Amino acid sequence: MKKRVLFYLVAIVTTVSMQSCATNYVVSKPATYAKEYKTDAKLASIDNKKLEQDKQKLIDSFLAEKAASIASAKKAIKNSEIAKAIKYNKTIDGILAEAETYLGTPYRYGGTTRRGIDCSAFVLSVFGAAAGLNLPRVAASQAQEGERIEKGDLQKGDLIFFSHGRRISHVGIVESVSEDGEVKFIHAATSKGVMISSLNDSYWGPKYRFAKRVINEEGDAYNNLAATTPATSANF
Repeated sequence: MKKRVLFYLVAIVTTVSMQSCATNYVVSKPATYAKEYKTDAKLASIDNKKLEQDKQKLIDSFLAEKAASIASAKKAIKNSEIAKAIKYNKTIDGILAEAETYLGTPYRYGGTTRRGIDCSAFVLSVFGAAAGLNLPRVAASQAQEGERIEKGDLQKGDLIFFSHGRRISHVGIVESVSEDGEVKFIHAATSKGVMISSLNDSYWGPKYRFAKRVINEEGDAYNNLAATTPATSANF
């Protein structure tokens, strides 16, 4: 009897001890895992945040560098355009200043000096001295040079050509264009020598044919300028 009682007591104590161990295992293990999981998640969150910050810094740096490059390029282009405009205006002003020194010079057919000069010799002398251009000798050949310009787009320094019939026989240099569109030009006329006339003139207006620009926007000569051509046609 005593042995049986003792057996039951041992069995009960053993069962209680096993339940206690199982309880401790079940309760304590998840608590440890949850703590570790929360710590890992927090570290991962910190790493992701730092990664995003570094990524944004890189993007901001790239955008700032790109903006600086664009601003620098725009400034360079602007400075280049300003330099071109200054050079162009200086060249044109030099051409007109040289042309005006011939005012009053008498006209002489075939003449090439200040003692007497014809229209095409006047033009080639002016552009040669002021801009270093080697224009052809006669008006018809000069009319083949440069870029053709519409009458409404005429500017100072452009060449304008005239004729009595089909062949170009006279040339002048645009001296000014007023706000209302009146074009004045300087040329060597048979009547009064080197003078300034207007395209509104009843004599010159009907004889106007077209215009050419031989100085480009950079203040240089167009690349298609020909070599000097011998005189073969009349100029008036």
